[in-house]
Amino acid sequence: MLIVNTHQAKTTLSQLIAKALAGEEVIIARANKPAVKLVPHKPGKQYRTIGKLKGKIWMAPDFDEESEEINNLFYNGPIEP
Repeated sequence: MLIVNTHQAKTTLSQLIAKALAGEEVIIARANKPAVKLVPHKPGKQYRTIGKLKGKIWMAPDFDEESEEINNLFYNGPIEP
């Protein structure tokens, strides 16, 4: 853990950012009392847009019908080690 005062942080900000990005904990103090922690930014979740691909994807009307041949292979096929 690295603790620096605000004056030193102003003059060495680039190096402090590099250390924080490398995983080191960097604390900036005011009057020798810890004030803030410098941590890497983690982007927030990006939510899906409903309907974004509307009209761009096509599915056959029978896409979810089961095939006896494929079911037979899955459930009754030979088991090989």
